[in-house]
Amino acid sequence: MSEEKLMSKKKPAYPISKKLDGYLDRYNRKIEIPIFYDDLLRFSGSVIVYDSEGTDTLWVRVYYSDFEREEIDLSLKKVYSILHSDGSYGILEYLNIDAVDYCTFGNSKPFRIKVRNILNDNFTYFYVKKTDASRVYGLELEHMLSPYNLNFLVFKGTLIEEHISGIPGDVFIKEMLPNCSASEKAQLAKEFVKFNERCMIRLLGDMRSYNYVIVPVHDFDHVVYRIRAIDFDQQCFEGKFKVYLPQFFKENFQMVQLVADKLQEYSVDQYKIEERSIVAKRIISSGTRIKRLIGSAKSDTISIPDNVARLQNELHDFTLDIEFKKCKTMGQILATALDFVKRNYEDVSMKQILAKKF
Repeated sequence: MSEEKLMSKKKPAYPISKKLDGYLDRYNRKIEIPIFYDDLLRFSGSVIVYDSEGTDTLWVRVYYSDFEREEIDLSLKKVYSILHSDGSYGILEYLNIDAVDYCTFGNSKPFRIKVRNILNDNFTYFYVKKTDASRVYGLELEHMLSPYNLNFLVFKGTLIEEHISGIPGDVFIKEMLPNCSASEKAQLAKEFVKFNERCMIRLLGDMRSYNYVIVPVHDFDHVVYRIRAIDFDQQCFEGKFKVYLPQFFKENFQMVQLVADKLQEYSVDQYKIEERSIVAKRIISSGTRIKRLIGSAKSDTISIPDNVARLQNELHDFTLDIEFKKCKTMGQILATALDFVKRNYEDVSMKQILAKKF
């Protein structure tokens, strides 16, 4: 299936509802910041950013007038302090804004801010984006249902996201995967199965290779690879079920081939069950927080009616759960999907308990 047929051409940005705004405030995601996305659009000019091989990265480095640059730099340092520290201004004198880059590719058109500690030259990034309810739901679900915590802030029309470190999936597949050992490839295949399952369960779409990163972790005498999503724009929007399965994107063909070459069918099924069980445990342990988030999503508009109708039918066909047929919004579909996983986990656990007891 071609990419054009699999994905919609353009996804709109959805505003933050009153209920979601209250949720963000309750869990300290809504914090006043001194600069907004639109302020960064006032740049005077830009130059193309090339990678080490001279290829256009689709980012441009922007610059501002001398008058505005000083104010913008100070405000971005304050944002860094709010995001990564206690919000105090004591650290500002030790920070420098090395670069402000603007992405010309994709829906969100983010700004990437490079912040350097002048005492030791350590640097990190954060992103300034337009607020989109879909992305906010995606970030929160990633925070609660994946192995990774996420740090982000929302204020009015601006979203601040921390940088997720790792090797871009497309770069890894092209440059590093061919040199991996047989055991490393088998471990990567396992991680891709789990990543594929996790995206499907929580309806995170468009995980093409450049929308996730590979994170190598050194463990004793070998390297363990993890896969992390970095783009949450396509949370609960598309109507095609395949969009929520990374295996169906042509950019991931080599990862899918790894699974076919390195894993037996039994192992694939085992890893899927493991991931479903882990996600179910996270749903249970998240308690009222995830209930409040899903409660907001159920009454929110984060997709179009045609997508809702198609996805509820395709998920019903996939799970045979009649509850999907009753859904009227994407949030209700998400709630039903998570409940389906949780119920199946609890049913299996109860059967195991009863088997031991009797």
